[in-house]
Amino acid sequence: MIEHHELLLVVQAAEQGSLAAAARALDLEPPAVTKRLAALESRLGVRLFHRTTRRLALTDEGELFCARARELLAGLASLESELQDSVGEARGTVRLASSFGFGRRWVAPALAGFQRAHPHVEIQLHLMERLPDLAAAGFDAAVWLWSPRRASTVTRKLASNRRVLVAAPAYAQRHGLPRTPQELAQHACLVVREDEAKSTAWKLAPVDGRRGGPVTVQVHGALSTNSGEVARDWALAGHGIMLRSLWDVHALLAEGRLVHVLPEYAMLDADVHWVLPPRRPGSAVPLRLRLLQEHLARHLADPPWLQPLPGTATEGVSRRAGPASARPTPPRRR
Repeated sequence: MIEHHELLLVVQAAEQGSLAAAARALDLEPPAVTKRLAALESRLGVRLFHRTTRRLALTDEGELFCARARELLAGLASLESELQDSVGEARGTVRLASSFGFGRRWVAPALAGFQRAHPHVEIQLHLMERLPDLAAAGFDAAVWLWSPRRASTVTRKLASNRRVLVAAPAYAQRHGLPRTPQELAQHACLVVREDEAKSTAWKLAPVDGRRGGPVTVQVHGALSTNSGEVARDWALAGHGIMLRSLWDVHALLAEGRLVHVLPEYAMLDADVHWVLPPRRPGSAVPLRLRLLQEHLARHLADPPWLQPLPGTATEGVSRRAGPASARPTPPRRR
């Protein structure tokens, strides 16, 4: 008889693409995962994966096994939820995904408060760079800074947020600040790269909606990183202009350690959302998830990053555009 942990193993191996990654997701040692998979294939008499030195790929039999395993796991989770809800008390485990920065700073404290109020609920918070396929990776929900475009995914907006342009007063004093989005192309911009693209386009929209449509600007800079926190540190040190979520820089703006660049514009794609994986027709959301969603909604109902900011720039900062001779030499484009 196929056991529950074997269903999880195959689903995680298929989702993660390697046995080492599956072992991390299941909190097991890699040799144990390899041994369990080999034992399962031997008992079934079929190969579930094609193995290479770099990646796993499901065989035809593995595709069938994985599809049925996901159905069975979803059914077991639904049955467990129905039984727990019948006693009228939140119980069970919640596996929650969130991004590194926001999850650590805002989600984690809220989860600790929820768990104190519901001692029979165990919460497993996983911080990651990209929103995974929640169902395939075995997550119950996610708190994420944008809404996925999958039609079958259920989302609820928890809080408003936006990405804004900021720079250190030292940078503004040395180089001035742009007066239009197009002038960003003449400044050193700190780029957060999520892939290997050689350049980055910032799509900025008018905050008040009265300045026309969005403006796309191709920005450049000598410093780039895949870490938003590193880019923030560079901005604080005066190395350039950064595009960063308001939740992360609001306090720095209020303290005057950063200044708001082009406050009339922002990227409006970073609202905070509660995300659920697709559910089978007729299946109810478990009580523990419903209560957690409401708890997070209350926790983020009046977030501090939406409080009014002080002045948008420090006194004496120039917002010059002028002729090219009056501006700093733009960074060389490669």
